[in-house]
Amino acid sequence: MGTIKFFADSTCDLPPEWIEKYDIGIVPLYVTFGDATYRDGVDLQVPELYDQVAATGRLPKTAAPSPADFIAAFSPYVAEGRSIIYISLSSELSSTYQNALIAAEEFPVGQVHVFDSLNLSSGIGLQVMKAVRAAEDGKSAADILALLEAVRSQVETEFVIDSLDYLYKGGRCSGMQNLVGSLLRIRPVIKVIDGKMTPAYKVRGSREKAMDQLLQNALARIPEMDNDLIFITHSLADEDAVQLKAALAVATQAREIAISNAGCVISSHCGAKTIGILFTKSIPQ
Repeated sequence: MGTIKFFADSTCDLPPEWIEKYDIGIVPLYVTFGDATYRDGVDLQVPELYDQVAATGRLPKTAAPSPADFIAAFSPYVAEGRSIIYISLSSELSSTYQNALIAAEEFPVGQVHVFDSLNLSSGIGLQVMKAVRAAEDGKSAADILALLEAVRSQVETEFVIDSLDYLYKGGRCSGMQNLVGSLLRIRPVIKVIDGKMTPAYKVRGSREKAMDQLLQNALARIPEMDNDLIFITHSLADEDAVQLKAALAVATQAREIAISNAGCVISSHCGAKTIGILFTKSIPQ
């Protein structure tokens, strides 16, 4: 057992086997359909989410963990005398970070560190894994937090959204935009910039064309990649993820290329068949 316990929330989209292997604590966000509230990844899985959306025609609401949730998660490890580093969903997207800060105030000063990833999905997961591996190398909490500060701005997060339906249901585009987009087969591409989901561009035409554009954008950044870890994260797009992984394995020198599944909170905002490539650039010396 290490002296540092790492936490993330359910939006980090790390593979479950990694969460278990590296003893990463996960604090789930909430997904609410009507009067029923579920913990992301605990009480509700992505296929069930899509079934409920199809049945109701409405997207669920999502909510951050409360300060009490964080206190309950952190307390057993604080009692063991361990330092905690929690790497959160972007503060620009959720109150999750702020609620964790409130919780941290309930513990001795310096024992619970709350770090804002300014990212989402496996853009958080990349930062978690950097921290985990630094701890394995014997780095202190202070060293790891300094590393995270350096890595955060180097994370590249880009997703192709397969349909405008979920953006429309979520109020992020109009009915006319949804109709025209569907007729023209327009697929928006989202990047994370300064902690916010930002429309980067749109691809018109087949899904294969959109996938190829996503791949080419990543390949163009090969000289900048740190060659440590690349994530392909998706929501029910398994075959596409496998194809992207194969292409990246041929073209890059990455030590590891991992496929991960987007959880319920991420999927509820983007919809089925969303897929992204996420990596970190080398830290400037």
